[in-house]
Amino acid sequence: MGTPAFAVPALDILISDKQDICAVVTAPDKKKGRGLNLSYSDVKEYSLRHNLKIFQPENLKDPEFIKSMQDLKPELIIVVAFRILPEEVYTIPSEGSVNLHASLLPKFRGAAPINHALINGEKETGVTTFFLKKKVDTGNIILQKKIVIEDQDDAGTLHDKLSQAGAECVLETVRMIESGKVTTQMQTESEASAAPKIFKEDCLIKWNQDALRIHNFIRGLSPYPAAYSYLNGKSVKIFKSSLTDIMKSVTAGTVIVKEKRLYVSCADYLLEILDLQAEGKKRISASEFINGLDKNKNLFFSETGNG
Repeated sequence: MGTPAFAVPALDILISDKQDICAVVTAPDKKKGRGLNLSYSDVKEYSLRHNLKIFQPENLKDPEFIKSMQDLKPELIIVVAFRILPEEVYTIPSEGSVNLHASLLPKFRGAAPINHALINGEKETGVTTFFLKKKVDTGNIILQKKIVIEDQDDAGTLHDKLSQAGAECVLETVRMIESGKVTTQMQTESEASAAPKIFKEDCLIKWNQDALRIHNFIRGLSPYPAAYSYLNGKSVKIFKSSLTDIMKSVTAGTVIVKEKRLYVSCADYLLEILDLQAEGKKRISASEFINGLDKNKNLFFSETGNG
């Protein structure tokens, strides 16, 4: 069970290992674009190419869907980046239901573990497989694989690394269950932390914070949903930044252009901005962005769009 691109490597590795996939469950098709054409999930597109049986329930508690799942008599359900399963579904398989989560549980439970690991300045993260139980992301841990977070990583690059590590973790987990050698470990509640879903209002940059915190915030939201601020009353998304050792000497949020480089004053140091996107424009480098700035005007990034 899965929907986005993150789940595809796990499905692919199971197919490559000749595991018997009796069906794939993914999200319903969505209408997308001006023509409102139907758009398939990444998992559905992969499944169609491999002639897999596909279910796309609107409601996971639909009796017809549950009956269809029961009729398949699955030994195991693997969940990767999908919705919260009701107990009526995750208790169907004889060997239980396993979820892949993109963190080292119990750290960063929730919908956005990759983003929150970076935002919090973590140096290490990983993936975890665990048996589902009623409370989300709290089941007994089966297997974990660690990943070093590199200084240049953002949410996009870390997503791809964890997707591949997750696929390997899923296959190893399945083989452990097949062999009857699986052992589990309870999560330590005192070590738990939350990684809730991120909304647009959560992505607004607060320039009166330390440069390191803002830098981690930017890379933790890049490329999507993207940290943003306001310049001249218009929204500007910021995708990439670089720390400097230049002490601040002006108000936080002040834009400084020097030798074709773009800096913003934070609470302690200047932060160099490398890639950004003005409202209604495409993503460009800072040097390209500078070309369109009014050199005779003092510029400030702010938290409101009031100009």
